[in-house]
Amino acid sequence: MRVLFLTPPMLRSHLFVLAPLAWALRSAGHDVRVACQPDLLADIAHSGLTGVPVGAPMAAAAAEVAASGPPPAPPGTRPAGNPAQTDYAAGDPYGELDSAVGNLLRHFCPEPMLDDLVRFARDWRPDLVLWDWMTYAGAVAARACGAAHARVLGGTDALVQLRHAWRDGLAGRSDPRPDPLRAWLEPVLRRYGCAFGEDAVYGQWTVDTQPRWTWRPSGVSYLPVRQIPFNGPAELPEWLLEPPERPRVCVSLGGSHRTSGYAEASPATLLEAVSDLDVEIVSTFTAEEVGAAAVPANVRVVDFVPLSALLPTCSAIVHHGGFGTMASALEHGVPQLVVPGAYWSNRWYGPVAYGNGLAEQGAGVYVADSDRLTPELLRDRLVRVLKEPSYRENAERLRAEAARTPSPRDLVPTLEKLTARHLVRGAATGGDVR
Repeated sequence: MRVLFLTPPMLRSHLFVLAPLAWALRSAGHDVRVACQPDLLADIAHSGLTGVPVGAPMAAAAAEVAASGPPPAPPGTRPAGNPAQTDYAAGDPYGELDSAVGNLLRHFCPEPMLDDLVRFARDWRPDLVLWDWMTYAGAVAARACGAAHARVLGGTDALVQLRHAWRDGLAGRSDPRPDPLRAWLEPVLRRYGCAFGEDAVYGQWTVDTQPRWTWRPSGVSYLPVRQIPFNGPAELPEWLLEPPERPRVCVSLGGSHRTSGYAEASPATLLEAVSDLDVEIVSTFTAEEVGAAAVPANVRVVDFVPLSALLPTCSAIVHHGGFGTMASALEHGVPQLVVPGAYWSNRWYGPVAYGNGLAEQGAGVYVADSDRLTPELLRDRLVRVLKEPSYRENAERLRAEAARTPSPRDLVPTLEKLTARHLVRGAATGGDVR
């Protein structure tokens, strides 16, 4: 069968979530393409996949969005402490969902990109479209060409969580405000001769990459798969081939937010926290991130090193709560210390969920939000994790549990069956595609 993947522009980490599943389908003999704005075409090629350019580069639009800063949080939505996972959408879920649609999702699906994508889909006629959970263009293209389609989670199911929280919070009362997702997607689908359906929001099913200990909304058809972390093409540095002489700790803020301007933990604070510990620190910071901060003698600063090679040598990792980083640590049974960024949506996007979940499982610590972090707090939590064997034991338990989840290769026969069940040929081919 023909399988089309959709990934958002400029976010390599989202592409890296999709890559293992794309490889599994290709290795099973299926024809696989990855559609995206031109910004990521080189990364798609370097991942061993075939890219399809649609629309114009997003760099200029992204710079304009970033310059305006993240939208303000609705009043009273930020928790004082660590909320229960079922409380992430408390406060003003409608305001948060409306902001996510207007300030983020629309920018990933501009009209020229959608026109190119629908034109390609109607010409190539994929049997299955697998779309990143932030790239609703995938649902539009699938509806326009009659393909089966599913979301692939690259974080907790935040948007559906917010939508459900808003609807459930009405308690039977009517709300004059339109559903933000439907208000956006319905005219987009109509443009290509398609009617709105709930599958445009949920997918016909959802490929669930998230650990089972994270909370998920009810009423969604989830298909669990084990996330196989992919860090992109890389070469191992020679120093990594030698075993560490002291406990090694990775400190990373990931790669997604390096140019976004979103508030993450200060590298200076992180480095100060570990400066007097008898450990070897490997920090994946760029020179710009380190800036004028003093680099302690026990710290090795590297712009990039593949976590899949680094983490097997580590006793712990301190990170921002990104999905790729968390999954890499989970795969190798490494205790995690999570410092979510101060960007308000982190509480329902994933980092807070991972921090809470790891703490509940005894495999890590939710240290503090980045704007509440102090060197003393981080040092205390890191020393505790390194000294108490239970953190490593529980991290190994979660690793073993994850290994029992179906792999991307195991998932392929199920995807084939679901595609045959949902494929609709003779779908609408009208609509305005200029």
